[in-house]
Amino acid sequence: MGERLKREYNLYPDDMVAFANIIYRQGGKEVLGELWSQYIDVAKANNLPFIATTPTRRANIERVNKAGYDENIILDNVSILKQLCGSTDIEMYIGGLMGCRGDAYKADEFMYPPEAKEFHAWQANLFAQAGIDFLYAGIMPALPEALGMAMAMEQTELPYIISFMLRDNGKLLDGTTINDAIEKIDNSVMRKPVCYMTNCIHPAVLYKALSWDFNKTTLVKQRFHGIQANTSVLPPEELDNSKDLKCSDCSELAQSMYKLTEIMSLKIIGGCCGTDNTHISQIASTFIHL
Repeated sequence: MGERLKREYNLYPDDMVAFANIIYRQGGKEVLGELWSQYIDVAKANNLPFIATTPTRRANIERVNKAGYDENIILDNVSILKQLCGSTDIEMYIGGLMGCRGDAYKADEFMYPPEAKEFHAWQANLFAQAGIDFLYAGIMPALPEALGMAMAMEQTELPYIISFMLRDNGKLLDGTTINDAIEKIDNSVMRKPVCYMTNCIHPAVLYKALSWDFNKTTLVKQRFHGIQANTSVLPPEELDNSKDLKCSDCSELAQSMYKLTEIMSLKIIGGCCGTDNTHISQIASTFIHL
């Protein structure tokens, strides 16, 4: 949705909190409602449940304070999504989106578990206070901070999901395999994540990542269940530095997404950079009819 806000509505991310403050900008709430409604329509048409998350990946305590906001930026974002949820008759869940402190497309600025747990607890606890359905850690590039995030999330007693930033070599950006990352987090918390997934990579990249022998394990098959797909197969560094949006055909992306069912139990399907409601519609239709 961030790319759509930029390219379709000329709404650009804040230097500190990205799109978390869009709800305070002129027309921002209306634009968000319009975009979410497009995806809700896809869910209705295909009789599927719908997951939406707040645009708050960069709204951690450090950035929120530097930008001059307070806890209300979290509470207000949840409130707006809850209003949308209450106005639709589909099965819908709203998630509190969180992210790493540093650059999600690099693994050289990550936090270690104790520090990460303390740092991310502020945002996690506010989401719990606001009555969110679940917590979602997006594009986590390094295991230590993902583990600390999980520790902060489990304390809220809310369901939570950890999503990794992956390469086609089957590893997080810090070199940890998918299997080892899942095993470490599962064994380090009392309340495990609902599942693990990935976002901001192409399905073909995930297919290759899961095809390595070290990830072809029972643990990965039982615990890794989703993807929010980027439409480009480029590696993280090239995507992060690209000035042009890299897109692919809706049908190609949908078929590539469906191919993942050969090697994983795919339960959460969605879009990241480069996708719009036409991509999601094609993906949903493909899964319903094949």
